[in-house]
Amino acid sequence: MDKREHEKVDVEVCRTRGSSLHRSTNSGDRVHVSLVITLLIGVWCAQALEVSVGKVSFVEVMNGSSVLLPCTYSSCIGIKNLYFNWKYNENGTMNMLCEGVIPAEGLEPHVVTYHERIMFVGSSKESNISVLLWNVTFEDEGEYTCFARNPKEKNRNHSAIFHLIVVDELKKVDNTLTVIIVSVIGGVIGLIIVVMVIKAVVVHFLNKNQEKNKECLVSSSGNDNTENGLSGSKADNKASPKA
Repeated sequence: MDKREHEKVDVEVCRTRGSSLHRSTNSGDRVHVSLVITLLIGVWCAQALEVSVGKVSFVEVMNGSSVLLPCTYSSCIGIKNLYFNWKYNENGTMNMLCEGVIPAEGLEPHVVTYHERIMFVGSSKESNISVLLWNVTFEDEGEYTCFARNPKEKNRNHSAIFHLIVVDELKKVDNTLTVIIVSVIGGVIGLIIVVMVIKAVVVHFLNKNQEKNKECLVSSSGNDNTENGLSGSKADNKASPKA
């Protein structure tokens, strides 16, 4: 193989390595861009608007009473011209109950109601868009949807459903088992306290008796030593007879 053929082979090898490096670099850039986009989406989702009707999404009320339909909103980046509404699902037809717009945080909304027994009781200062339904009837039972849309988040929207159950009378909770358990626990605690008091009294009297016995022993041993010392001293004080 001559010199020219060697040079051609070297050029081809360099091209192959260069193309491989270029492909690996492009692949790495794509992975990096994908990770950045994923992180941005995650941050955006974490800051996105969200509405909630509470941990318990249903309530049971008596016919003729009033009930609060709770709903709050939250957004990490704030709100501007937040639009919200409440709708009632009547056999698949969504009936508008009320709607309003909150211009900015801390500003109260102007609310329009379309139901004679619906009253807006929320406050933008507490991010609250709850409504009150009074004089409930059996026809009011069903699903109530709280909806909100935030133009500040490119019209990001979210909704939550609250279930209303209407009954003739509320179920009476049987507390018999609870009362029995509480009574047993109270009795056991009381018994333990009585035992501890009796133990403390017995120990107290035993300690007193031991102290009295110690005092008696000390006094009796002292008397014996005194008597022995006196007799010995008298014997020692006697003059020895002269021869």
